[in-house]
Amino acid sequence: MSHHLPDTKIPAPCIINTGVIVNKLDIRRLLTDLGRVHYIYTQDGKLQSEGDGDVMEVFANPQRSTLVANHALYLNVYSFDYLELKQSPQQQSFFDLVQEGTRLRLIPLSTPLQERRDRNLNVSTIEAMMEQVLSARWDAEIDDDCSDSF
Repeated sequence: MSHHLPDTKIPAPCIINTGVIVNKLDIRRLLTDLGRVHYIYTQDGKLQSEGDGDVMEVFANPQRSTLVANHALYLNVYSFDYLELKQSPQQQSFFDLVQEGTRLRLIPLSTPLQERRDRNLNVSTIEAMMEQVLSARWDAEIDDDCSDSF
């Protein structure tokens, strides 16, 4: 006698503004869009550290640490059991990364749209500066070539 489960597929979760996320890839996708954040680190409900910083990297590697130092956050999703997505009374989203008695709360200080706009502005500024540097170099090379002919 064979006991087979019905061949039904369970749909993937749909989480809108609040919920618990356990899938490491989903956690990584959520955190990757963060830029500047206010962080609050607690252990057993007691405040350990708090400040503002920039999310520099979000990665998934069981051999590496999550690091918060010098206003920079390097977040390893393997440092946490799950992420609680919540909203403040003002409808602002925030993220609680939870692992046993520790909690790292990340409160975004910008939106993903603002971050993309800022990145695009920075890229445009860098491209314009590079054009100026290359143009100045070419001008200098032309001047050197002209002075060599005398």
